[in-house]
Amino acid sequence: MGLLVLVLGLVLFLGAHSVRIVSEPTRAAFVARRGEQPWKGVVTVLSLAGFALLVWGYGLARQQPVVLWSPPRGMNHLAALLMAFSFVLLTAAYVPGNAIKARLHHPMVLGVKVWALAHLVANGTLADVVLFGAFLAWAVLDFRAARQRDRAQGTVYAPGRAGPTVVAVVVGLVAYGVFVKWLHAWLIGVSPLGL
Repeated sequence: MGLLVLVLGLVLFLGAHSVRIVSEPTRAAFVARRGEQPWKGVVTVLSLAGFALLVWGYGLARQQPVVLWSPPRGMNHLAALLMAFSFVLLTAAYVPGNAIKARLHHPMVLGVKVWALAHLVANGTLADVVLFGAFLAWAVLDFRAARQRDRAQGTVYAPGRAGPTVVAVVVGLVAYGVFVKWLHAWLIGVSPLGL
């Protein structure tokens, strides 16, 4: 039951975020007819419903885990290191003028990639593979599609500056520290690294 709910949630959540990957003209036609805000409204509703289902389904699946493998010793430390990079990338998506975004162009999607990979190497249940594998596959395809759009539209990213880059790194690492120390256990029910 839990795995089915998880998959349904992933279909809704990632599906809502995949239209630009599989059919940019569909989104463009909708926006041209009805406007940007209605499009965002549809995506938001589907995303929230999908997110609620995937959280619920993952929680149910964790109650009766199907273990596919036991990650080797030290994988949780590798995951912790990768997550530090993920938080910096996610933060860089929102700090204007930083060199990380100027160089990588889509740090949010790269942050999701690193987040998913980190959790795949540290977890070996079927629910983990389904959840984080789906996000990793989505992020790979979304990053590719975003880079193709950039090339097609001739998008030029302004060069980054040192100040905003430092802000992105520091804020990302502080957010990471807070999440590892307090929020992960509170939100997910598991304390990374046994903290």
